[in-house]
Amino acid sequence: MRKYFIQAIVFTACSLVCALTYAQLGQNGFLDRANMDENVKPGDDFFTYANGTWLKNNPVPPKETRWGSFLQLRDFNINAVKNILEKAAADKNAPPGSVTRRVGDFYAAGMDSIAIEKAGYTPIQPDLQRITAINSLEDVLKEINYQRTHGIASPLYGFYVGQDRKNVEKMIPQLSQGGIGLSDKDYYLKDDKRSQDIRNAYRKYIITLFKLVGADEVQAENNANIIFRIEKSLAEAHYSRVQMRDAYLTYNKFAVEDFSKTTPHINWRQTLHELKAAGQDSILVNNPRFFVTADSLLNVTPISDWKVYLQWGVLRGAANYLSSPFVNAAFAYNQVITGQKVQTPRWQRISSLTDGYIGELLGQLYVKEYFKPEAKKRMEELVENLRKAFAIRIQRLDWMSDSTKQKALAKLAAFRPKIAYPDKWQNYDGFEISRQSFFKNIRNGDAWRYNDMVSRLGKPVDRERWGMTPPTVNAYYSATLNEIVFPAGILQFPFFDPNADDAINYGGIGAVIGHEMSHGFDDNGSKYDADGTLRNWWTEEDRKKFEAKADALAKQFDSYTVLDTLHVNGKFTLGENIGDLGGLNVAYEAFKMTKQGQSNEKIDGFTPDQRFFLSWAQVWRTNIRPEAAAQQIVTDPHAPAQYRTIGPIVNMDAWYEAFNVKEGDKLYKKPEDRIRIW
Repeated sequence: MRKYFIQAIVFTACSLVCALTYAQLGQNGFLDRANMDENVKPGDDFFTYANGTWLKNNPVPPKETRWGSFLQLRDFNINAVKNILEKAAADKNAPPGSVTRRVGDFYAAGMDSIAIEKAGYTPIQPDLQRITAINSLEDVLKEINYQRTHGIASPLYGFYVGQDRKNVEKMIPQLSQGGIGLSDKDYYLKDDKRSQDIRNAYRKYIITLFKLVGADEVQAENNANIIFRIEKSLAEAHYSRVQMRDAYLTYNKFAVEDFSKTTPHINWRQTLHELKAAGQDSILVNNPRFFVTADSLLNVTPISDWKVYLQWGVLRGAANYLSSPFVNAAFAYNQVITGQKVQTPRWQRISSLTDGYIGELLGQLYVKEYFKPEAKKRMEELVENLRKAFAIRIQRLDWMSDSTKQKALAKLAAFRPKIAYPDKWQNYDGFEISRQSFFKNIRNGDAWRYNDMVSRLGKPVDRERWGMTPPTVNAYYSATLNEIVFPAGILQFPFFDPNADDAINYGGIGAVIGHEMSHGFDDNGSKYDADGTLRNWWTEEDRKKFEAKADALAKQFDSYTVLDTLHVNGKFTLGENIGDLGGLNVAYEAFKMTKQGQSNEKIDGFTPDQRFFLSWAQVWRTNIRPEAAAQQIVTDPHAPAQYRTIGPIVNMDAWYEAFNVKEGDKLYKKPEDRIRIW
């Protein structure tokens, strides 16, 4: 799954966001010169030229880690969804089992802070006591499986059920590296000040949580040492994030018995049975060497240490759902990571959880009240216009042979768009929701999701399933399904507005559509063919030419400095950067097919082409805290907003012409150096 934005933004409402943005953006409702800094030459710094005054006047709010146009949209409109949830929670006449009743009960339980405070950590006492009774390696392994199937934690490694990338009609059990609490292996291994600060904060977090459940200072500190020692050993065996993007490196298929031979202390036939995935003859593993390390750790690490590690998984997984001392400890740790100043309000956190756990129930209420059907119809038209434009650009490529072009066109034609919301809603049968117990709802939800996942084994691939909920402001491409997906939440300004001129919509949602289409042809997505199979469809010469162009784009982004000596990681962000470069080019191609795109008529002093590029830039208008920016470089496959803004345009001749960018301007690239891929 490929996410378009740097994070999933949930809960928006079109009718209210329009009222907000029109008031802010000026008479025409879409571009406001007052937000720009026209003292800056567009050819020197287009991000600041397009957004500079807004950036100066809109610092990051205390409850946020970054702040920008789509975050602003989310923040205003989440209040509208709050109204949906509060209305559902207050509806005494909603029948048991109805959508309104279930949504209302989930939200009401999460907002019952009195009951949550009273419960303290009693909801996890049975888990901690059960782990205390462990006295053998067999018990350790059974506990690992128990925690996974009951939605408690995912100790030691990752496990999921998904499509076999080389046999996409088959669902198969898959194992992944895991077992660590910090967000990246490098935080365990590097000795720069930021890594040390994060490790110290993590250690403090561990100590605090163990003390909250009764450990004394000495024991809590000893527990932190044990946990860090185990997790560091696991981290050393992890692939890097760049390696994890390699579809072939991470595709390792084993017969179950053969894989068990590589891990003498784990019988995977027995493990799969306990994970409710019995009867499987093969398994996919993304990093086999990691499991050799994990198995050796099982052999040499004392059982008492594993008990501490397993208890930590329970504590860490539950902290945000327990009483305020636990929630505050989690936030204190998060502050070091992200720089966030104050905690997100409870209603907003519970709203997000409601969407995360029962998003297609909430989505039904959201779509009914706020989504306009005409937006879906217009999006369908835009998708097809972008598909036509992409086909034209493929046919025009001067570096690709005709045989590979035909395969690329076949893949493009096979793209399946999903727009706004599912045709068939998920009803979460078997997920029990109680108004009386927030924590029980969380556990029930996690267990339900696990059971729903493993239930897909032996069944046809469900191509109607969505990976995002309708209220989400985001979009994605799935390589194995070859689908592009645009939830209802993104179908509004600044990405899309049915009343906006084509320049605004093509520079906004058009680039989003093109971005997701381009993921099918990025450095990773291009390894999958029209039916989603991981299978080469390129000639050897064409692939080499493509990789040379991709390498040039990676080097371009490597040169961008974010903080001090921190640079964008061009290889890690390559897929998203190809998505942006291809997406904006395709959107511009489609825009030039419209009446406005073929004219020179100015609106508020801007030509159609200028409005197109300014629309693109306003989508990425963002301020970010230094801590969050540093974290993004390590963990996020998207480049920072300012470089997503300028990265594609400096390779587009049309941008140079639109803003009269000349040699000597800071962003200028010679025509022969401009990177042209799709």
